[in-house]
Amino acid sequence: MPTATSADPRTGSSTIDRYFKITERGSSIGREVRGGVVTFFTMAYIVVLNPLILGFAKDVNGDFLGGGAGDGSNLPAIAAGTALVAGLLTILMGVVANFPLALATGLGLNAFVAFAVASQMTWADAMGLVVLEGLIILVLVLTGFRQAVFHAVPKQLKVAISVGIGLFIALIGFVDAGFVRRTASGTVPVQLGVDGFLGGWPTFVFVAGLVLIVVLWVRKVRGAILIAIAATTVLAIVIEAIAKIGPMVMGDKVNPTGWGLIVPTLPDDIIDTPSFSTVGQFSLLGSFQSVGIVSAALLIFTLMLADFFDTMGTMTAIGHEADLLDEDGLPPHTDRILVVDSLAAAAGGAAGVSSNTSYIESASGVGEGARTGLASVVTGLLFLLSMVFAPLIKVVPSEAAVPALVLVGFLMMQQVKEIDWDDVEIAIPAFLTIVLMPFTYSITAGIGAGFVAYVLIKVVRGKAAAIHPLMWLVAGLFVLYFAIDPIKTALGV
Repeated sequence: MPTATSADPRTGSSTIDRYFKITERGSSIGREVRGGVVTFFTMAYIVVLNPLILGFAKDVNGDFLGGGAGDGSNLPAIAAGTALVAGLLTILMGVVANFPLALATGLGLNAFVAFAVASQMTWADAMGLVVLEGLIILVLVLTGFRQAVFHAVPKQLKVAISVGIGLFIALIGFVDAGFVRRTASGTVPVQLGVDGFLGGWPTFVFVAGLVLIVVLWVRKVRGAILIAIAATTVLAIVIEAIAKIGPMVMGDKVNPTGWGLIVPTLPDDIIDTPSFSTVGQFSLLGSFQSVGIVSAALLIFTLMLADFFDTMGTMTAIGHEADLLDEDGLPPHTDRILVVDSLAAAAGGAAGVSSNTSYIESASGVGEGARTGLASVVTGLLFLLSMVFAPLIKVVPSEAAVPALVLVGFLMMQQVKEIDWDDVEIAIPAFLTIVLMPFTYSITAGIGAGFVAYVLIKVVRGKAAAIHPLMWLVAGLFVLYFAIDPIKTALGV
């Protein structure tokens, strides 16, 4: 019986190579491993950030998730649950769908759950809503509805979604590094650095990392992204050891030139015992008793629509960057990708860490050369290892990791040339899709605006008959999505 790495005497390929189709997709095991490692480091921040978002929010009874007391005692359990679900579902994505896509708790969705949902019910009820949302999306996938919607979207609008996501993740990189910030006065929404000027060693680390990653990339150095992350992490550790900069926020004090999330210091301990007190803390139908059927249904709809289209946009963008899309603009095994993603949403709720979804940061691994699910397996294993090696995660600051997002944003932006900018019927919807993703900090908002504009312009120009029935339906749902707050007000819920 051949082992996992034994070679086929007829082809010279290993079992791993054949299973993941590594050679067939023009990759290598080394590139897949590097891609998986890069993806992990560009999204490992979620293991630290998710507990900070969920851990200090109170439910309707004033209780904290995971039995915390508001003193941070529940943060390790939330971190362990976050890493557990991300690891297992990312491995599942790699093994089942063979696609270089990683999953973890969805940013934005977790804040919505923490501050808009849990404030109306118990944490168990809120997580039950997340489980229901994931199960409903799973049904839509298994019935073929989700795939049918994807087929109904015009190809150039799919390209616009990829381009918009590229700009969005580049903005995420700049914001996470402190290169772009909100203004204190509010006279303009964002500005360069602090008070319009670049300042602080963390920003220097980001700029150095960005310069290094660009130089290595244009020189076609193998492993450019991973080398840049490792080198700038070492630089950050040395700078922190000498300058003692500290975090940007410490208690009530704010240090605008401090490290954004992780202070790069060598840890005192390497291994920590994980706690899983949040796992299984959900009530499937408790929300309907807490807030009523109408309110619960509206909350599920809001969660579902965001999850539904975020993943569609993300997998398209990743597939395009990896050159894995077919003539219809679909990645291989689309149905399997969507099934795993739907299961991830439900699994996140069942583990008490909010809905899990596909991460666009996976594009950084694709930029490093990942083309198969082996990269996802590597990323997932690193997430699982992070549960016990949690102290090591705190070595890599976001300022060292996010230059990869800026580079990948550029790579995805190159697709913009595939849009016919002389055709207003697609150009205006594409424009709105592209700009509203970064401007609203929401993939869903950009997709929704593009869909609604596409249908509206077709109708105005007398081409309503050319609109796919599912585009009518989806555009109508997005109108409902954008009007959700006025509707809730009108219904008194």
